[in-house]
Amino acid sequence: MNFKRADFPDGFLFGAATAAYQIEGHKFGGAGSTHWDTFAATPGNVIRAEDGAVACDHYHRYASDLDLLKDAGMDAYRFSTSWARVMPDGRTINAQGLDFYDRLTDAILERGLKPFQTLYHWELPSALADQGGWMNRDTVMRFGDYVDAITDKIGSRMASIATINEPWCVSYLSHFLGHHAPGLRDIRATARAMHHINLAHGVGMSRLRGKGIDNCGIVLNFEYAQPATDSPADIKAAATQDTLYNRWFIEAVTKGTYPAEALDGLAPHMPDAWQDDMAEISQPIDFLGVNYYTRNTIAADPDAAWPHQKSVAGPLEKTQMGWEIYPDGLHHFLTRAARDYVGDLPIYVTENGMAWDDKVENGAVYDPARTQFVSDHFLAAKRAIADGANVQGFFYWSLLDNYEWAFGYEKRFGMIHVDFETLQRTPKASYHALKSAIARD
Repeated sequence: MNFKRADFPDGFLFGAATAAYQIEGHKFGGAGSTHWDTFAATPGNVIRAEDGAVACDHYHRYASDLDLLKDAGMDAYRFSTSWARVMPDGRTINAQGLDFYDRLTDAILERGLKPFQTLYHWELPSALADQGGWMNRDTVMRFGDYVDAITDKIGSRMASIATINEPWCVSYLSHFLGHHAPGLRDIRATARAMHHINLAHGVGMSRLRGKGIDNCGIVLNFEYAQPATDSPADIKAAATQDTLYNRWFIEAVTKGTYPAEALDGLAPHMPDAWQDDMAEISQPIDFLGVNYYTRNTIAADPDAAWPHQKSVAGPLEKTQMGWEIYPDGLHHFLTRAARDYVGDLPIYVTENGMAWDDKVENGAVYDPARTQFVSDHFLAAKRAIADGANVQGFFYWSLLDNYEWAFGYEKRFGMIHVDFETLQRTPKASYHALKSAIARD
């Protein structure tokens, strides 16, 4: 890789990230059904109808997985705790779930790693989905109770706590585009989910602050919106995409407002008196997590319903997901966040990575495309730091090949290959390259 640890500021954290439902094995330890289990069980939603019942069996193998992090010279581990493991019905505490995260936390700390917790990475208990999920304001209150329960158990040992992972995916991708659970395509459901997931962040922050927890924030995903042409219509369509994907969430959290361009379409469908929630949503955060993967080329589609746009194929090299590789987009969002929204607040790259069709050959995995991808994106973060963004860490997504939601086990993001039949782990060439790059002198 074309960088080394010394190229970054003292104290910069190098780490990797995972998410509970994608790796743990949800059939273990008394976890309850989630809306991902029922979404996956519905024909046509997930490749081969695969789910997270076993996943990587991290539930039983977490110690050896953490050893791989430590052996790579990582400084920190970003993980999530599953609401449906802690509260199988969304309300009642499962002691086995709390005990698992207690053991996991101890194991992280024993290896000298800093634990970066995410409270919600999409595993909504089915019992709450039955009552409307994120369309229902009561789900926000139940989320607050879950925050209380898990924070009382492990919160004091966390280096960092993020409330929500990628609220755009929780709301727009899942309720407007229908690609993720619950798989809806309904603008009224979308508007409510887009607001209630922001309110869940605010309520989560309030519960954490009430317990005296510091270093709390949120993880937002960003995607560069590239106009398909220089025509005014395509430029406007790309700006609308930027508003819905990127601006809605960060402006709510940092400014207490929603962009007018988004409200042009969503306002008639918003919950009553939503304005009264904006103060809680926009209370101060201690850091911002930035997830970034790709750019999207947007063209105007005047014959379509609002937002009158469509995605078109771009010209750049693509990953296994079909996502364009565009490292400059990471630099763009890190510097934009610092300039327009958070100032000198700490920023972490909480996810960045690529899927590739990796194969084990002669006991090894050769993935030069990923090695180059990682190197180029670390260099983009380095440039953002030079340009004034207070970037304090970078977490590769993901430590392990895992359950990639609607793509099942077909797309491989990990630096460590997982054979989903035997569950054998094989570190890839990119793992070894990153280990060498971040080795301490």
